[in-house]
Amino acid sequence: MKIIRDNFTKIINVPTVIILGSFDGIHVGHRALIEGAKNLAEEIKANLKINDVKIMVCTFKNHPLSVINKDICPKLIMSNKEKAELFEELGVDILNFMEFNREFMEIPPSDFIKNLREYYNAHGIVVGFNYRFGYKNLGDVELLHKCSLEFGYKLKVVEPVTLDGEVASSSVIRHNLQEGNVERANVLLKRPYMLKGRVIEGRQLGRTINFPTVNLNYNKKYLVPKGGVYGTVVEYKKSFYKGITNIGFNPTVNGKKLSIETHILNFNENIYKKDIKIYFLEKIRDEKKFLTFDDLKNQLIKDKAYVENKRYDFVSESIK
Repeated sequence: MKIIRDNFTKIINVPTVIILGSFDGIHVGHRALIEGAKNLAEEIKANLKINDVKIMVCTFKNHPLSVINKDICPKLIMSNKEKAELFEELGVDILNFMEFNREFMEIPPSDFIKNLREYYNAHGIVVGFNYRFGYKNLGDVELLHKCSLEFGYKLKVVEPVTLDGEVASSSVIRHNLQEGNVERANVLLKRPYMLKGRVIEGRQLGRTINFPTVNLNYNKKYLVPKGGVYGTVVEYKKSFYKGITNIGFNPTVNGKKLSIETHILNFNENIYKKDIKIYFLEKIRDEKKFLTFDDLKNQLIKDKAYVENKRYDFVSESIK
C-alpha cells in the first residue's frame, strides 16, 4: 500500500475509486465502504475494459475539530499508524492522509470533488449515507450525485451498518467505551480496543500482596475506557499474555492520579521502560475501595481465577 500526505498537489495517473471519511476506529461501517469500493472498482474495470483500478482512501491526518474547535475535539480511537496497518490488511492500495487546515476548510464542495477527479483520477467515489464535506459541510450525497454527472465518475452510497438497531459509528463506539461496554465496542470494531504505551514506574504496592502490576504511560489524546477492572490481553515483543487491568485512582491506597495498571498472568519479566499493548476484552467489575489490603488481595485472587478460566482468543491463538 502506498501512503501519501497530499492536499491536491500530486497527480495520480492510474484510475481510482476513492473512499471518503474520517475513519476513526475503522469499524464495521467503514469496512462496508471498502467492500463497496472493491465492487465498484470491478464494475469500472469491466465497463472501461481496463486491468487496474486502485482503491484509494482519502482521510485526514488530524481530526477536523482540532482546527475548528479544539475544546470539543473528541478523544481518538486509533492512531494513524494503526489505521495504515489495518487499511493495508483490508486491501486498500493508496492511503492519503490529508491535512485539515484553514485553507482546506474553505474549499467549496464542488471544487473538492473536482479536485478528486482531476488530481487523483477518481473514476468512482464511495461514501456513507450521511457523508458531508466542503466549506461549512455544505456538500452532501445529493451534491455528489449532481457532480457525478458533471465530472464523470460513478458514485456508490453505502447504507448504514446496524447492530441491534443501532447504527455503527465512531461516536457510538466512543460512547460504549466511555460506559465500559468494551465487548459491544469490540463487536463494532471487529477487534478488541487497544491502548499502547511505555511501562513507567508506579508505587509498587501490588508487589506487597504478590500482585505486581505494570503502569502504562499512554498518549492522552486517545480514549480511555471507563474506570473499572477489565479482563485484558497484553502484547509484549509479539507474545500475548492474559491480564487484569485496573483503570482508576486506586481508592484503597488513596490514589490521586488516574492510572492504568495491569497484573500480567504467567509473567515475571522486568519490563520497565518497555513498550506494550493492552487489548480490552471485557469489563469484570467496577473499581472499589477495600477496607484492608487483605480484602483487596482476596478480590484480586477471584479476578485472577476468573480471567484464567476465560478463553481470550480474539487477539491471538497463542496466549500464554
